[in-house]
Amino acid sequence: MSDIVQSLEGVLERLHIDVGLRPILSFVILLAAVFAVVYAALWGAVRARWITRNTAAFWVFVSPWIVGFLVFTGGPMVYSLVLSFTDWNLIDPAKFVGIANYREAFSDPDLGQALKVTLTYAVVSVPLQTVLSLAVALLMNIKVRGIHVFRTIWYLPSLVTGVAQAVLFIWVFNPGYGLANGLLRVFGIEGPKWLFDAHWALPTVIIMSLWTVGGNMIIYLAGLQDISKELYEAAEIDGANRWRSLWNITIPQVSPVIFFNVVTGLIYAMQTFTQGYVVTHNGGGPADSLLFYVLYLYNNAFSFFRMGYASALAWIFFIMIMVLTAVVFRGSAFWVYYESQRPKERRRRVHVG
Repeated sequence: MSDIVQSLEGVLERLHIDVGLRPILSFVILLAAVFAVVYAALWGAVRARWITRNTAAFWVFVSPWIVGFLVFTGGPMVYSLVLSFTDWNLIDPAKFVGIANYREAFSDPDLGQALKVTLTYAVVSVPLQTVLSLAVALLMNIKVRGIHVFRTIWYLPSLVTGVAQAVLFIWVFNPGYGLANGLLRVFGIEGPKWLFDAHWALPTVIIMSLWTVGGNMIIYLAGLQDISKELYEAAEIDGANRWRSLWNITIPQVSPVIFFNVVTGLIYAMQTFTQGYVVTHNGGGPADSLLFYVLYLYNNAFSFFRMGYASALAWIFFIMIMVLTAVVFRGSAFWVYYESQRPKERRRRVHVG
């Protein structure tokens, strides 16, 4: 593949194409050639009556995604797996080292710190986001005039990019002139150093994560509005108050939505990078209190140029997230209620699995 790209770059060089554009144009030409071969093969198969026109049309429409996945996701994943068994610094030729990178990872104290920070952040921030976003969704589900305005106000912060959020909260939690300590001084309280204190840095970033609960709030709101009103009417006839209706009707009915948000929230929290990178300027914070796993992986790859070790860290992380997701899926049998599932079938799934 690299030889083909180099040949294309040579052709573009003879055509006096700008140096910076040559790799990009070479890749585009190569990608176009791949599509041309795929479409020509499909056309030939149709002409030879090996496949029907509908089948060919299906592959024509799905082929951009397949090629994109292979080029931008599948290919790099396989390449990183190969790199994880090598020692490569981007300059010298890669040297095969077997499982040495994986062995080093399991005895790396910095990796242990990164795991501790990442898991603590995920375990604390996800439940907080879940409770807060569901509470806001319940509040926003009330039918009053102008409620759409308040829903929009709650949702808008989730549209702000991670970098912009981090920059904003660096100012908010600045110990000298920040908004947080300014408000505390009004009440005669001397605020902490927040992001500059090893004990407060991670809790501060967890507080920052609550800024985007509006995104989950919209999902919960959709789930709440999908609950049948007849259930609440029947509960009211039976004498159930609002608290009992919440626990016995609302929570079970939206449990699939809670499950979805918990899974996606855990995966997102485990991959936290932007906050740690921007807030600490790629340093990990005081006493490595903000050394997230992905930040540590990034530093090994692009600061220390240890691509083999970084690739091994990536695959270890991939397996960890898969295991964590599987555990959450397994545990969902005990608390997630699906209306289409009969109670008898649910009990069988819980006990038998």
